[in-house]
Amino acid sequence: MHGVVKYDKIIHAQKTNDFRSRTKEALEVKGENKYYLVDADALPDVFIKVTKAKELLETGAVKTVAEAVDKVDLSRSAFYKYRDMIRPFRDLSRNTIVSFSTVLHDRPGVLAAMLSVLTGSGANILTINQSIPTDGAAIVTFSLATAQMKIATDELITKLRETDGVITVEVQAG
Repeated sequence: MHGVVKYDKIIHAQKTNDFRSRTKEALEVKGENKYYLVDADALPDVFIKVTKAKELLETGAVKTVAEAVDKVDLSRSAFYKYRDMIRPFRDLSRNTIVSFSTVLHDRPGVLAAMLSVLTGSGANILTINQSIPTDGAAIVTFSLATAQMKIATDELITKLRETDGVITVEVQAG
């Protein structure tokens, strides 16, 4: 899992109480926000829990912040303190269009199974383009509007990859 983390010097920050003050100082020196793509394993657990709580709220799995933080074992104060500082790389709260390239086995029902996963996620399918199958496989590209999705984009990618007959799934843009 990857996350986009707000504030300069985030990669060098340690799991200490002065984390917030050091990152804030870095911001004041630079005078602008910077964003980094950081492997989730490098982040303090609090950030991962905050993103999980936000996802529960955004997908409707829970109705209140209290329910969300309880499910991920996080304090409400930590949630409110960090909620605006981190978001998943593919953020559900943004109206985005995501484009995928897939390779599917040339068998009856494979495309239908993939489309079933897409529609089940709540994604709005905007475009689908399929090549003529060669050597038993076809390239299918599609674009989705993610505003109404019920699951995170990363979870959708996992479900697509697990679909029988789907060989590869790659995000092209979004």
